[in-house]
Amino acid sequence: MKNSLRLIAVSMVLWSGLFSIASVKAASIPYADAGTPDQNIYTFTATSTGYIGAYFQSSSAAYTNTLSLLVNGVITPQSSMGVLNNQTSSVGDYVNLGYVNAGDVLTFQLNVLDTGSIWNSNASFNADGMNHIYSTAFAGDSVLGTPAGTYLGFEDLYGGGDFDYNDEAFVFTNVSVSLSEQVSPVPEPETYAMLLVGLGLMTFTIRRKTTA
Repeated sequence: MKNSLRLIAVSMVLWSGLFSIASVKAASIPYADAGTPDQNIYTFTATSTGYIGAYFQSSSAAYTNTLSLLVNGVITPQSSMGVLNNQTSSVGDYVNLGYVNAGDVLTFQLNVLDTGSIWNSNASFNADGMNHIYSTAFAGDSVLGTPAGTYLGFEDLYGGGDFDYNDEAFVFTNVSVSLSEQVSPVPEPETYAMLLVGLGLMTFTIRRKTTA
């Protein structure tokens, strides 16, 4: 009887451990400056000739979103209908986004089915001109079966929402990323010329008044 009880207890512990592993939920990688727009300009390219893999990482969005991929400005057949729906996908779900050549320019799109909005990883393509992504390196997760790759989190609201970039997040393989920071545009020479003319007119007017 005691042996039977011990066997039952051990079995319960094992089942509890397995349940805990199965219940693990991946979290988005926190954006350090949540509440303010990410000022980085990201450029994504294919690391090598082959396939781009996408893993569903996390989602906090109430809206229903899907993912698509443009390669050199053309949507891939594998992602044209939208993949990895955040309302039906599980953490670690994998999709092949299509075949690429090394150096191809990649643009990831979040399709917001509720509003019809499409937010691109290239901010210049977005209707509101805002950056809707945050990206960083991902070390991998052996428990969830997600390999190392490039992490990318989206904002799905017009204007950038709350800027925590966790409405839907993915991990991509075979993707390289370079970034630069947004800077204020440098005025054109014509702008400087107009400024100098304006200052000259102001100086001329002041002198006339003082000599009158």
